[in-house]
Amino acid sequence: MSANAGFRAELLIDGAWTAADSGRTVGVENPATEEILAQVACGGQAETRRALEAAHRAMPAWRKALPYERAKVLKKTADLMRQRAETIARTMTLEQGKPLAESMGEVLHSADTFEWFAEEGKRAYGQVIPHGQPGRRHLTVKHPVGVVAAISPWNFPITLQSRKIAPALAAGCTVVSRPATQTPLCLIQVFECLVDAGLPAGVANLVVGSAQEMADEFIRNPICRKVSFTGSTEVGKGLMRAAADQVKRLSLELGGHAPFIVFPDAEPEAAAKVAVMGKFRNNGQVCISPSRFFVHETLRKRFTEAAVEFTRALKQGNGLEAGVEVGPMFERKALDHTSRLVNDARSKGAKVLIGGGRTASFAKGYFYQPTILDDVSPACAIIEEEPFAPLMPVMGFESIDQVIEQANNTRYGLAAYVYTNDLSTAFRMAEGLEAGIIGINDPVPATPQCPFGGMKESGLGRELAHEGLDAYLETKYLAIRIKE
Repeated sequence: MSANAGFRAELLIDGAWTAADSGRTVGVENPATEEILAQVACGGQAETRRALEAAHRAMPAWRKALPYERAKVLKKTADLMRQRAETIARTMTLEQGKPLAESMGEVLHSADTFEWFAEEGKRAYGQVIPHGQPGRRHLTVKHPVGVVAAISPWNFPITLQSRKIAPALAAGCTVVSRPATQTPLCLIQVFECLVDAGLPAGVANLVVGSAQEMADEFIRNPICRKVSFTGSTEVGKGLMRAAADQVKRLSLELGGHAPFIVFPDAEPEAAAKVAVMGKFRNNGQVCISPSRFFVHETLRKRFTEAAVEFTRALKQGNGLEAGVEVGPMFERKALDHTSRLVNDARSKGAKVLIGGGRTASFAKGYFYQPTILDDVSPACAIIEEEPFAPLMPVMGFESIDQVIEQANNTRYGLAAYVYTNDLSTAFRMAEGLEAGIIGINDPVPATPQCPFGGMKESGLGRELAHEGLDAYLETKYLAIRIKE
């Protein structure tokens, strides 16, 4: 650990912290300074196979453990995460770039997820089904699906893993976790909490390594019964195709392109404040981030003026500095992607109201100005592609039917946002929008007790809530004949 400035930088396989077999490591970069924080052990197919085998050996005992015993470990993990929240949050900001307040919120939200599933695991209920003939009884019981692979990206390095690990463990499954190689350090600290909470060896394993090698092993190895993946739609489709040979179970939380719709009854300044908060959280690098802004023509001028002022007031900088609200983007290619989208929009007539380029005041780091674009054409790439960037493209609309059609005109269906004070409008939008998550006057809707997931090409299944536990359970039907 001393060679990595105090960061643990090893894999966890079968209860033991270990280097990669080859000694290979991968550097973890601070996106605010472009400095290397640590060299983390980087495994591959062999380490993944050993982790799956360890999870397989640990499965029978963990499955037989009482739900209350499993709950104690998960609850203790949540408590330790809260006790160590400042350390874990600082690590997250160093390797991911988001402001420290956002990192702290992510750690505490994730701790709540572990605690919620500690309790929900006690409620994996079956059913007694009324019988239709004398001497017969019908019941269903729940059974853990088996060894689970948990794959997540870099933008929420703890939250997205917690939504997989916590329900899987609560259901009686064992886990092999694959975090993004760019942001493994804070998740390693969460795994230290799991170990210190008394999790038996092999029940949860962590392997940092090649995405392709690890995914191939997860898909091909029959020990792995389920893959839970958060990431791009393209990769998710590839996993679906590959999983078909073994009919391997999948949960997929994929891309999004969320509309944010402001109706004429709304207060435009209040809507603009909510929009700016929702858009520039984590630099727009959020799968449910609002990314297409439809504002009624009667409010559009006041909305954009207010949004510009709120955006101008945002403090950008290193996420460890006091008061910083917008950190760097995650990596250099994200800057290039953002610049391409802005240049494309400009070439098609969009007006840059604020921002529109790299932040010149920073000599180092991947900083891009929070940007608002007006008069954005549907032909712009930013309207077709998931931007994953600090860009707010604004368009006008005149009728509710028109905006429903525009909002649904995408292959994605993860989240949508509506700003209105009219209950009838709220219900019409809730029923008309093709999205798995709809925030009415709420830009940050995710919470452990409510389901999270999308429609169309935004994924399969749901995380969190009781649906998130069901995702790791099989239903067994028991048909029983008795004497009467």
